[in-house]
Amino acid sequence: MDETHAPGRTKSRDPQVTLVAAIAVVQAIAATFFVADALGDVAADGLSMHIAIEGLIAFALFAGVALGMWQVRLMLRRARRREDALAIASGALAEHIGRRFAEWGLTGAESEVALFALKGCDVAEIARLRGAAAGTVRAQLSRIYAKAGVTGQAGLVSLFFEDLLG
Repeated sequence: MDETHAPGRTKSRDPQVTLVAAIAVVQAIAATFFVADALGDVAADGLSMHIAIEGLIAFALFAGVALGMWQVRLMLRRARRREDALAIASGALAEHIGRRFAEWGLTGAESEVALFALKGCDVAEIARLRGAAAGTVRAQLSRIYAKAGVTGQAGLVSLFFEDLLG
């Protein structure tokens, strides 16, 4: 999925939306052709059954264009609502994590280490990312687990899953 980043907003390009929009454009071109052809035939030969059928086809195509564009608008609106809900949920989770870290009295360094642990990083990765010794990270994790009342990384992660689930 392609994403274009704008300030404060992520805009996604859904292939389904692109397909529906492309079909609507093709229908609009076809309808324009039928209208132009019908007008040319009326000017040359007058009104006939053939021209009436072309007019009906043009009307159906224009209706398809209108419905297609309406569907594109609905799809984009739904996608925007999903993106907004995800952004709210992501922000709410980050706030919740921050509150829990504050409740446990984690220091800034411990909060950073705890966040890496929640993301699934092991001791070596956390040490590398923070530019710290593995022993320092192990000691920080021990203090974090004690403050959170858990025995390890899985317990820490499960606290947040429990909060999310109920």
